[in-house]
Amino acid sequence: MKIGLEIHVQLPTKSKMFCSCPTEGSDRPNSRVCPTCLGLPGSKPSLNRKAVELGLTIAKVLGCTIPETTWFSRKTYFYPDLCKHFQITQYDMPIGERGQYKLGDKTIRITRCHLEEDPGKTKRVGDGTALVDYNRSGIPLVEIATEPDISSPSEARQFLSELLVTIRNAIDLPADGDRSVRCDCNISVGKERCEVKNVTGLKNVENCLKYEVVRQTKVLKAGGKIERETRRYDEERKVTLPARKKEYEADYGYIGEPDLGIYRIGDMARSIKLRESPIEMAARFERDYGMDARMAKQIVSTSLELAALFEELVSKTDVPTAVTWTTGPITANWKQFDTSKKGELVGIVCDFHAGKMTDTECAIRIKALMTGRSAEETEKASGDLDAIISKLLDENPQVVEDYRKNEKAANRIIGTAMKQTGGAYSSADVVSATKRLIESRL
Repeated sequence: MKIGLEIHVQLPTKSKMFCSCPTEGSDRPNSRVCPTCLGLPGSKPSLNRKAVELGLTIAKVLGCTIPETTWFSRKTYFYPDLCKHFQITQYDMPIGERGQYKLGDKTIRITRCHLEEDPGKTKRVGDGTALVDYNRSGIPLVEIATEPDISSPSEARQFLSELLVTIRNAIDLPADGDRSVRCDCNISVGKERCEVKNVTGLKNVENCLKYEVVRQTKVLKAGGKIERETRRYDEERKVTLPARKKEYEADYGYIGEPDLGIYRIGDMARSIKLRESPIEMAARFERDYGMDARMAKQIVSTSLELAALFEELVSKTDVPTAVTWTTGPITANWKQFDTSKKGELVGIVCDFHAGKMTDTECAIRIKALMTGRSAEETEKASGDLDAIISKLLDENPQVVEDYRKNEKAANRIIGTAMKQTGGAYSSADVVSATKRLIESRL
């Protein structure tokens, strides 16, 4: 089985790729358009410098070879969401080639990384009727194409998940909203491959690939032949369906874009300074602070701001203290925390480190500060939850022994406690309290 992905990332620019239309604003269909992004006669494109800068940042993050000069091409295809019947993209001189991405101990090769414009959005209504909204037409995209180095649907999901964390950190890409990430999934079980277009969401990527594995395997076992084609994914039915015969490169009739010139990008690429990626940060936490991989990844994946807080606590207390409180009640209540109160939070942990309070008092003060509840309410809630979990541990002593070998053993107590409390406590609080009480018995 071989899987390759083509990942389309909308870049967080204020204006579109080749015109000054805003990328955000009114959601009313066709309200953010102009002659250029509609491709009307006489209109001419003008390249968005910020889009080039962000695209080069991604290319550098992926370790691509970046050329000194680049240019654009017209990719011809006839479809309602691209009313000028060609897309301005890059073909023979992309902004990056021959990169790689480390997925654990495995290397996923990056074939190319190029800039292009997004087409419009088609909405199907009724039988044979389609409505087109061109607000999205012309929004800057970076397409990242991998080699077929991915071995399974679950690995594809893991790769995409980690890659998006890296890209979001590198270019401040919003995690949600109108700016989307779409994926074309190429998969072959035998010799011929099929492409599933425009799949959104990590779970959908994994599910559509799982379906294709089963479908292609059944066809081959029955003595059939896999047709090279483009398919689409039906999210509700969780199946892929034929869309059209797969085009070949020659079908697109690429020509150089005559209204855009040759751009010298070498100096711009060299001037871009990359931030430390979340994966690099987690590795540094392991190396510099002696943390295990799971804890380091938990802190970094929760929030880079949380990771910065952790390092501040390390500098003002010590590693064990910072790890205990960061991975415990601080992480558990992070989503509801007003980060403007970060100084108070650091002060509480520093007071504990100085011996001015017990660990129970420290936990109550942290939770009260982060949730906005009074210390009395927090103490009562914590005491009640601890009592429930302690009783469950008394009734199930084997869980403590199993936890020594596998931390997932705690899930038995966590699940039972959630059912007994009927949602009175957040899952984060239950998980944190359960692990704390189990570890106190080891």
